[in-house]
Amino acid sequence: MRSQRSPGAVVVLGLTTFICAFHTTTAIDIPLEVEQLPTITAQSPSSLIAFPFDESFPMTCEAKGNPEPEFRWMKNGQEFDPFLDPRLMKEESSGTFVIPNNGNLTEYQGTYRCYASNKLGTAISKEIEFIVPHVPKFPKETLDPVVVEEGQPFTLKCEPPKGIPPLQIYWMTINLQHIEQDERVSMGLNGDLYFSHAVEKDSRRDYCCFAAFPRIRTIVQKTAMSVIVKTKKSDMSPETANAILDRRPSLLTPSGVRSETQLVKGEDLKLECIAEGFPTPQVEWVKIGHQLPIKAKLESHGKLLIVPRVEQEDSGKYMCKAKNALGEAIHYFTVTVEEPPEWVFEPESQLRMIGSEVLIKCSASGTPQPTITWRVNGVPLQEAPAANRKVFGDTITLRNAQASDSAVYQCEASNRHGSLLSNANIMIMDLPPMILTKEGRDYSAIEGKGVIMHCKVFSSPPSTITWSRDDSSESVEGPRFAVHDNGSLEIYSVEKDDTGQYTCYAKNTEGSSAIDAMLYVKDPTRIAVAPEDLKILIGTTAQLSCLAEYDKSFSNDFELLWEKDDMEIALNYTENSRYFVEDGILQIINVSHRDQGIYTCVARTPVDQARASVLLMVLDVPDAPENLVLSEHKSKSVKLKWIPGDDHNSSTTEFIIEYEESQWEPGNWKELLRVPGNHGSAILKLHGHVDYRFRVSAVNAVGRGPRSEPTERYKTPPSAPDKNPENIKIEGHLPHEMDINWEPLLPIEHNGPGLEYKVSYRRQDLEEDWKEHIVKRHSFVVKNTPTFVPYEIKIQARNHQGWGPEPKIVTGYSGEDFPSAAPDDVAVEVMNSSMVKVSWMPVHKDKLHGHLGGYRINWWRLRSLADSKKSHGEKHTLMFPGDRNHATVPGITPFSEYSLIVMTFNGRGNGPGSHPVNFKTPEGVPEKNPVFRVTDVQKHTVSLVWAPPLEPNGILTGYFLEYQLINDTEEVGPLQTVDISNPDTTKWILRDLEPVSKYKFYLRSCTTVGCGPVVSEECTTTLEGTSTLASTVGLSKSASPSPPSTPKSPVTKPTRSTIVPALLNVSSAVSDSFANISWISGGERTEFYIAYMNNREGHWNISEALNASKTFHIIDGLEPGTEYTVRLMPNRWLDNSSIFEDVITTRSTGLASIHGGISTQGWFIGLMCAIALLTLIVLIACFVNRNKGGKYSVKEKEDLHPDVESQGMNDDTFCEYSDNDEKPLKGSQHSLSREIKAGDSGDSLVDYGDEDAQFNEDGSFIGEYAGRKEKRVSAEIKATIQTPA
Repeated sequence: MRSQRSPGAVVVLGLTTFICAFHTTTAIDIPLEVEQLPTITAQSPSSLIAFPFDESFPMTCEAKGNPEPEFRWMKNGQEFDPFLDPRLMKEESSGTFVIPNNGNLTEYQGTYRCYASNKLGTAISKEIEFIVPHVPKFPKETLDPVVVEEGQPFTLKCEPPKGIPPLQIYWMTINLQHIEQDERVSMGLNGDLYFSHAVEKDSRRDYCCFAAFPRIRTIVQKTAMSVIVKTKKSDMSPETANAILDRRPSLLTPSGVRSETQLVKGEDLKLECIAEGFPTPQVEWVKIGHQLPIKAKLESHGKLLIVPRVEQEDSGKYMCKAKNALGEAIHYFTVTVEEPPEWVFEPESQLRMIGSEVLIKCSASGTPQPTITWRVNGVPLQEAPAANRKVFGDTITLRNAQASDSAVYQCEASNRHGSLLSNANIMIMDLPPMILTKEGRDYSAIEGKGVIMHCKVFSSPPSTITWSRDDSSESVEGPRFAVHDNGSLEIYSVEKDDTGQYTCYAKNTEGSSAIDAMLYVKDPTRIAVAPEDLKILIGTTAQLSCLAEYDKSFSNDFELLWEKDDMEIALNYTENSRYFVEDGILQIINVSHRDQGIYTCVARTPVDQARASVLLMVLDVPDAPENLVLSEHKSKSVKLKWIPGDDHNSSTTEFIIEYEESQWEPGNWKELLRVPGNHGSAILKLHGHVDYRFRVSAVNAVGRGPRSEPTERYKTPPSAPDKNPENIKIEGHLPHEMDINWEPLLPIEHNGPGLEYKVSYRRQDLEEDWKEHIVKRHSFVVKNTPTFVPYEIKIQARNHQGWGPEPKIVTGYSGEDFPSAAPDDVAVEVMNSSMVKVSWMPVHKDKLHGHLGGYRINWWRLRSLADSKKSHGEKHTLMFPGDRNHATVPGITPFSEYSLIVMTFNGRGNGPGSHPVNFKTPEGVPEKNPVFRVTDVQKHTVSLVWAPPLEPNGILTGYFLEYQLINDTEEVGPLQTVDISNPDTTKWILRDLEPVSKYKFYLRSCTTVGCGPVVSEECTTTLEGTSTLASTVGLSKSASPSPPSTPKSPVTKPTRSTIVPALLNVSSAVSDSFANISWISGGERTEFYIAYMNNREGHWNISEALNASKTFHIIDGLEPGTEYTVRLMPNRWLDNSSIFEDVITTRSTGLASIHGGISTQGWFIGLMCAIALLTLIVLIACFVNRNKGGKYSVKEKEDLHPDVESQGMNDDTFCEYSDNDEKPLKGSQHSLSREIKAGDSGDSLVDYGDEDAQFNEDGSFIGEYAGRKEKRVSAEIKATIQTPA
């Protein structure tokens, strides 16, 4: 801030706050940094009551000034120093002291006044009266009973004790029951209870007056009073007994003819007139010469006139008149309304220049006229004379005022209703301009809006203020610029060019001062994307979007807020919070009804804001209807009205009315009627003799709302049935009977007790009378009817009130019998290999003996034409409803001979069948091959094996084999074909294939008609010249039971080394309690597992991992005479990848006993182990000699000897061990489970040999061994190797 001073100016430093810079008679606010008179800033109220429940009572006196004021107190006109009393709590630099409520407060009772002084003057507070209330009490006294003659007036005195107003008086009994007040009995303003005349019931002993002082939370009770009313029964004749003499009115209160009432303006005027007399007088009120005030009101049965908040115009004369038939009593009230002092001109603080004339004016009004008392610095004016000070009426004049004339003048106006005190600080001083606004302040304005730049100045005399821009000496001018009286510069409709530095310059006779300010013009904030009104389903999440644009300089100060109904939404982001804001999107989780309202997006910067509002409406099912009312009660109807509930912003589409009755299904509500959503009532059609109640629910687009509260019950009178049974069914289960059934009337449809049905029937084809039967059930059987003749039937309901309406006639037939004839001329036309057309002559209706149901065709297969042996196949049936003479039968097996019959049927059953017709079907294409596998893969060759189709559907002519290269690329190789004309061929070797290449193979079986569906396989040729699939000897399709379902491991790409270990000549030897499983290793050191299952129990047991080089494994602990399934598996879980599977049967104990139970002896087990070890040594020696250290390959042997079947097995082929001289032939089958003959050696091993290669259903290789007692069907794979031509 820059300043210039004239010579002799007073230097004042450190101005920081705003003051007024103009010489007026208005109040001034001088900064504390400037020397100034004391000013009272806080003081206690004029009356301070020491309520007993308050902890302390502050006597407040705070003031400001420079120098800092000092405080002193006066009590009852005497000096009072709070610091001399250690019980009082004081504060430094303050005049306030606190009186604690911890002792006798009476000594502090009195009138206090605070004085705040510094070297310039003294300010004083209003008088503060500290009142210590006493606890009001009624005096302890013994009251004599009030004895009064019946009909005479009397008064019960209350005379409450004095206390802190307001005072509330109640008259009650000792049990706290209010004494009833009426025209005869009433309580006066003074608390007394007045009786205009006594009656007998006034006699009681517990009239209690209670006085309540709510400000001190105290209620006191006067001693109970007794009243005895003496009746006139004892001293009067019976004719005049209990008669009360009439009496003209007289006033119990007020006394006399007239009275005067004075009250203060604003108080309530209360005038009362309580009269006695008989009959009880009536009280009237008038204002003499005027109408009663409009705001006047009468209470206490007309005895009390109240004029609230009286004004001067309510003054005057009022009259009350109490009258009855015998006369009247009058009282006049003169009402005077007075006023406490009110300021007409309150003296005000002034700041004046040295040498000026000062006028201090003080005037007040009131009734009576207030007295004006002047003080200066707290001292009566006459005790502080001044030569230049004069008093003229209500004005003090200071001529040629000097700085020493600065003082605090007090003016006090008072009358008997109160007083007013005003302190006026008169400051006489000269001061150069002091700019209180901070130097270098920055202002931001929004383009197009206004801005105010402040320049607050304090000076004496007043300063002239001008504004300039960018160091220019010229003042800013123009219609957009305005300098206000307080020095501020306002710019309207700010433009971008208004940006720059502005200077405020203040000057008076004592000097000058200036400050600079900087103005920046910003882009306005606006809502770019405003939220849109939204309707949201209750319980869902609402999203309100809002995007705003603002001046980029406010990036750190911009905030986007949301308000609901003008209240900012608090975002606490806690677990229970339902409001979330992210990227300007407000999310309301789990919307409820209280979320409905106006939402406002507020984009706010430090200088402006933009707002956009949106209405969020919450959709919900309608509330339940209310106020259900039944009207227009009739015997069969009633009108139901209701008031719809809130539809929650989705219009009600319909109302659903439900009923519940108390007799048949109490508590079960059923729908009765639906009415449109704009209806509020409905006429309900009802049944008789039903005790109803109803409820209503509303439906809108959201759904169905809750049900209303039910109505009261309405019971209709009984009446005859409104309807007859429906859905009458006439059936004939027997030829000479007719069963009549119908839907019975619902219980609610009975309309009364005693429901029965009248069943009437007659033949339709004869003229005869109706036959009638009365039944209570809902069925009736007519006996001895002709077979299948038409009848007319009708059923009528009745109850104790009468019959239902005339029933409708229905027609039906009596019982049916089986058809007695078969269709004639049955013929079969073969349409193709799997479909035939059958035709016949329909059966005549006279032979049907009932309703025609249709025709049934039965057929069965006699034999396959490829097999001359006949075997009667399963019977097949097709039913064709209705009257027809032909039908088509699909699903016939080709190349077969069939037999077929046709019959008709009705409701009773089938008729006789026609004569059988035989027919033959032509050849078709074969079924899919059940087995197609790759058995050996080498570098350039692949061996394929398959099984013939189970149903060749003709004479098999051969196979059609195709294959192609399918390496993992989009392109595939050309399709190569092989036509195999020999139908007995089941194996093929493909040569000249690419090494390490993936191939796909397709196979179809063919007849003369064509080839059947394709089966396919894939494999990849190897890199080396060795086989990747070692042959397994003796494999066939298993007929053993399947294992129980077991969860399978995830499928992986298998390799032969992990799935099929190289095992040769797998065999088993079985005793009564153990089985020896043996094999020859193919040379690979591979682990596998043996699992076995008791077929009766179905539980699998799995061994530990076994090495293929071990060559045998003993399963012991088996039950004699029991069938087991044995599997060799590459993994320790059950799936379809078994290496070997067989069903074995342990010997029964009867056979074992011939040998004395040798299988259970230790020596036998030792012998078996020795034999097994010897067998292992011999096999290893033979194997080494045969292969010269190389790997044994069945494939190589087959290549050397193509016709294996023509060769006998010799010792050089397989090193087999046997205990007899017989050598098994190639392809022969030996049982692993056959019984050991009595003459055989019990400790010898059972023969084993290689068998034909076969497959089971899932395609895995198995070893098949056929026992004498066990026959199995197997698809044998011929060992003859077929080579392409």
